[in-house]
Amino acid sequence: MAKLERTFQGDFDTALAQIHEGILHGSVSASYENGSDFASGDVRCAVRIYERYSWSGGNRVSLNLTLAGHGKDLFLSAITSGGSQAMFLKINTWGEEAFLDTIRTLVDSF
Repeated sequence: MAKLERTFQGDFDTALAQIHEGILHGSVSASYENGSDFASGDVRCAVRIYERYSWSGGNRVSLNLTLAGHGKDLFLSAITSGGSQAMFLKINTWGEEAFLDTIRTLVDSF
């Protein structure tokens, strides 16, 4: 399991759309699986689940993305899982880290 968390300033809808498009265009095998949205006043939260095939690991990797916002203050948590082929140990997390690199590049540009 690999995790990336960032706080940054921006428009919630714009950031969510750019991250979503960046993930889907970052890998030919990336897919959007499901999501959920919540709002209360000027507090918003979006949860998104993505999957992609990891060539290096020979398996599918999932990405759970949570974007929370209060006005222009945004918090992103991205957690990957499923990138190991071992039964009892996680010996191969290259696919998980590669999936997070897509997010890291996008968020660092905000």
